[in-house]
Amino acid sequence: MKFIARAAIFAAVTFGAGALANAATLDLGSAPADLLFQQLNEPSPLGVPAQGQPAMAKPAEIVQPLPVKAEPAAYTTLSAAVDAQDMPEGVDSELNCLAVGVYYESKGEPLAGQLAVAEVILNRAASGRFAHSVCGVIKQPGQFSFVRRGVLPTPPNNAQWRRAMAVAQVARKDLWDSPAEDALYFHARYVSPRWKRSRVGVIGNHIFYR
Repeated sequence: MKFIARAAIFAAVTFGAGALANAATLDLGSAPADLLFQQLNEPSPLGVPAQGQPAMAKPAEIVQPLPVKAEPAAYTTLSAAVDAQDMPEGVDSELNCLAVGVYYESKGEPLAGQLAVAEVILNRAASGRFAHSVCGVIKQPGQFSFVRRGVLPTPPNNAQWRRAMAVAQVARKDLWDSPAEDALYFHARYVSPRWKRSRVGVIGNHIFYR
């Protein structure tokens, strides 16, 4: 075979071998590297980040704020506080005794005077110097002239009674400060018992003492 023919054959064989080698290099070098990079960055089926993949940040915990306790309703006047009280359907004995005391001792007095009478009754029950309940204070012998032998009269169902019940609720709920807040005694202005007690104030036709 001539040299030129041999050279051509040799070149063709060399070129084919080189092409096969190049093809193998591309298949085993470039493509697997791309696939390997993709696999390394794919998330693990168990949720664990694969090697080389940055860990995902946990979502921020949502904290629900605690409910804010509502403040009791504030009244601009004593009259507004009294008017806001509804006549309760079921009246407990202590509230009834307090309202009875307000009605018979001060139903014709201004609201401040009625509240002051209610405060005297409540202060006595809390003082430890009188009976320990409102009804006990009202029924204590020699204290309230409208009580006969420990029996309370039944007030008529009129506007003055409903007002006395509202004043009793204001006093028991402590919705308004009485001008005679610390008083334990009172009497009408037309009498003069000559008590040696500290005077708290004069409201309407009553004088209050500590």
